[in-house]
Formats: sequence, C-alpha cells, structure tokens
Amino acid sequence: MTEPTITQLQAMPDDWQRALAVVAHPDDLEYGCSAAVAAWTDAGREVAYVLATRGEAGIDTLEPEQCAPLREREQRASAARVGVTTVEFLDHKDGVIEYGTALRRDISAAIRRHRPELVITLNHRDTWGGVAWNTPDHVAVGRATLDAAGDAGNRWIFPELIEQGLQPWNGVRWVAVAGSSTPTHAVDATEGLERAVHSLLEHRTYIEVLTDEDPETYVRGFLTGNARATGERFGGRPAVAFELFGR
Repeated sequence: MTEPTITQLQAMPDDWQRALAVVAHPDDLEYGCSAAVAAWTDAGREVAYVLATRGEAGIDTLEPEQCAPLREREQRASAARVGVTTVEFLDHKDGVIEYGTALRRDISAAIRRHRPELVITLNHRDTWGGVAWNTPDHVAVGRATLDAAGDAGNRWIFPELIEQGLQPWNGVRWVAVAGSSTPTHAVDATEGLERAVHSLLEHRTYIEVLTDEDPETYVRGFLTGNARATGERFGGRPAVAFELFGR
C-alpha cells in the first residue's frame, strides 16, 4: 500500500521590506514565529511589533499593576533578541479584548503608521487544531488584524485617522497567520531557531509560573519540536509555518 503523500508547504514570499506583527500578548510571537522574524531581520528587513495588551492579567501571583511593566520589559528584551527594536502597546485590557471597531481602528492606525507590506498575526480561529480552545483575546486580535489590513487602505473607514495625520495605506500585500492548523507557507528556521529559544526565555517570569520544568528545557523542547514537525512538510528543514492570505 502506498504511503500517503505529505502536502509540502511553500516558501514565504521574500520580495518585501517592511513587516508589522500584531498580537494580543507578550510572548505570543515568541511562541509563534520569532525564528522567522530572526531570519527576516538578518536579511535586512524591518519588522515592528504591536501588542494589544501588556499581558497584565497573565500571572496569577502578580497584581496587574506590577505585572504590566514587568511583562513589557520582558517583551522588549525578547524582541531585541531577534533584531526587533520597535515594540508598541495599544493598552487594551488583557483577557477582555473586544472585537469591534475600536480594535480595528487601533490596528488600522498602526498599519498606517508603519506602512508594511506583510502583516503577521496569530491564530484567529476558535481552536488550536481542533483539540484545544483558543483564548478570546487571540481570536479578537487575529480577526481584527485581518480586517484592519483592508481598513487601513480605505480613506472612508476611520476618517478621523486622516485628521491625525495617518494617511491611508493600501500597500499590505499579505497577512500571515502563525499557529494556524491549516498552514500554506513556511520559513526556514535553521539560522533563527537558537535566537528564538533565547527570545522566548526572556519571558522567564511568565514561564516559571507556567511550568515546573526547567525553563530552558521547556522552551527548547517546545520550539524545536514544533520546528521539526513543520519541517516534515518543508523539505526536512526546521521551519515556522504560516497560513498566508494574499490581498
């Protein structure tokens, strides 16, 4: 009997210069795609991060007022590990982000500010592969980011942004969703994987309350395991997968 053929992932487009990653919380990108970000910044591309919250509700043992600045510091250090220097926070409330025009407006404004060709976000669907329920924050931000990629180019949607000096930007060519159960494309993680490990390790306060395992053992196992599994669909090379939507 013939073995089933594994559908191979395509290489992500590389004819772009600026990307904007929009996610809900500190550590979302580090769990999702920082090895790809490292590869892109190594190639001279610009990547900026926008986070809807400061992750202030993410650690049960820390009051939000203490947690927010700590997680912001960890996120900035984490981003620097993979060559990202621009990290912005929209200050929506962690855990109760609402999908709607306010969120779409804030993300549209960020897209107009940064004028990316590629926008990156995290899984916006109800589940992770049909086996684990996704969080409302991820769903709201992922969906709003997909919508805002179009909103940003329409001068008649959120006209108040023009009054703030943010002209429409219709230059988004793709939105890439990390953590999708139906990926279409991938980025070789060979060179960026070690920095991705250290990038996620910068979220040490969060990781130490998440698992009893040694943080580096946990992080390395998680990221390398995912990269190798994705690599089975990308020529055997460790890789980061994305579901790519063209515009």
